[in-house]
Amino acid sequence: MKNDLEINKELAISQFSSFLELMKIKVPVETPKRFVSLLDEMLSYRNVSNEEIAETINKTFGIDCDACSKNMILIKDIEVFSLCEHHLALIYDMKVAVAYIPKDKVLGLSKIIRCVSMVSKRPQLQEKIAFDIIDVMKRLLSSDDIAVYIEAKHGCVTARGIKNFSAETVTTNFSGEFCRAEDMKANFLLATRRIRKVLEPV
Repeated sequence: MKNDLEINKELAISQFSSFLELMKIKVPVETPKRFVSLLDEMLSYRNVSNEEIAETINKTFGIDCDACSKNMILIKDIEVFSLCEHHLALIYDMKVAVAYIPKDKVLGLSKIIRCVSMVSKRPQLQEKIAFDIIDVMKRLLSSDDIAVYIEAKHGCVTARGIKNFSAETVTTNFSGEFCRAEDMKANFLLATRRIRKVLEPV
């Protein structure tokens, strides 16, 4: 699947070299080529839609929904990184948890990790990553009952501006039963161990 950057890679290298000259930044001659290759890799799904991602990773298995009604499938501590679309600064130490309640089929566990990884390889906002994960999951499953938890550090916070190294950004997104049922939402957060301290006796 070709993208615009692959087609215009030589032009991108040339223009980035000119940019470095304008900024009076001296680097080895091979750096522009390496930088363009780096962006090409880190943003490799920038021109791939959620629908196309769903088609790529579509691997589901039929199940007896009566046997697992209201049971939550959760995969947590998925480690990925992305580039903030505001500054192209790194969103790092990012851990993602994804859960869903199956109806008549389940998705291969590695496919959930691939979904998170592919969605993250775009210029992104952390606030939007979860929406895209949920959108892809809805396309793959017959279930709208999906929850996503993300915690991350942001290079645009640690390396510039306020320069705070300890701050973490947390986002939670809920769909379907996770929106309607507070017990399902609490079970999800408990399973990710994100509300353990609240539940522990004082």
